[in-house]
Amino acid sequence: MNKIGFIGAGNMATAIINGMLTNNVASAENINVFDLDQNKLSVMAEKGINACATAKQVAQESHFVVLAVKPQNYAEVLDEIKDAVTDSTVMVSIAAGISINYVVSSLNAKCACVRVMPNTPLLLGCGATALCPSDDIADKDFAVVKSMFATSGVVEVLPESQMNTVIAVNGSSPAYIYLFAKAMCDYAQEQGIDVNAAMELTCATLKGSAEMLMKSGDTPDTLIKKVSSPGGTTLAALEVLNNGDFYENIKSAMDACTKRAEELGK
Repeated sequence: MNKIGFIGAGNMATAIINGMLTNNVASAENINVFDLDQNKLSVMAEKGINACATAKQVAQESHFVVLAVKPQNYAEVLDEIKDAVTDSTVMVSIAAGISINYVVSSLNAKCACVRVMPNTPLLLGCGATALCPSDDIADKDFAVVKSMFATSGVVEVLPESQMNTVIAVNGSSPAYIYLFAKAMCDYAQEQGIDVNAAMELTCATLKGSAEMLMKSGDTPDTLIKKVSSPGGTTLAALEVLNNGDFYENIKSAMDACTKRAEELGK
């Protein structure tokens, strides 16, 4: 099997690697990793993964190269590995705002590239990942990249024109949901409900609501109506949310997220 290399061994890289190992997408001996943090490399080596001395070594010894570093470090990393990347290398970029063209042109190579926007629930095998492949990627190579993320959640393929926008949909959105959950739990605790009970009930409600959205066949509007009895408690709560422009504020927040991705974009 062609080796899969990771430059960076942080949480997201670890989640992807663990998913591949658990689901037999790749064996440990076919994975190369480099990170400046020697402790992270040691953890990888204990799993039987090849710990590389440099980012360039990862690029030299891997067919697939996953750039799992922060956007501000891309220029430095791409410059370091460009002499090791060939036209047959497949680059995988998981940073917000980094375009396929930026990666390929910085490497001065005609290699294929897949732009990816994963999210942190990937750590639990419940991720939501958007993928955008370059036009020149081989089907078999894209199938491998897709499997790297599909084993740990849902995968959708989008055009690159939507990759900044989708950050607001799946990449950053867990934070909005956590804020919503925090408000629910904090209110419950203020009213004397045990914090652990509040968290259990809140999380189960969020999970169940997501299942209803996925499996009931009803639209969000229909599901809202099914919970809302005339003159009842739910409508009282919704009235407050509507008066505070909750719906529009969520969309405005998402728009701000997209605009920031465009500002960071390369």
